[in-house]
Amino acid sequence: LQLGLQKTELTEEEFYLAEALTAKYTKPSVYDCIALAIAKVRGLTLLTGDGPLRKAAATEGVNVMGTIGILDQLHNGKYIEDEEYAECIQRLIDKNGGKVRLPKYELEIRLQRVRKND
Repeated sequence: LQLGLQKTELTEEEFYLAEALTAKYTKPSVYDCIALAIAKVRGLTLLTGDGPLRKAAATEGVNVMGTIGILDQLHNGKYIEDEEYAECIQRLIDKNGGKVRLPKYELEIRLQRVRKND
């Protein structure tokens, strides 16, 4: 909570939508469906890297952003400099394949692009 996350309560509409989404999509967890319901009702971008949840969000017309997208936003908004962006991307590449599962090609493109700017 100290880093900007906020507690929220489900509205009745969100509760019933989450229940319907849980019945409709078998792969995302109940908590994933709650997050999807909140994002859909409130018109928010859903932050996730989970494949089944991304697929459900696309079907529901909810915008999704993952780790790479967040880094892109931070870099494009000038919240982090080229060097820090490149370091983050390189660390993701180094850790990729274990707990980190991201599209290697997308990471490499970004790393090449930012290094050309140096």
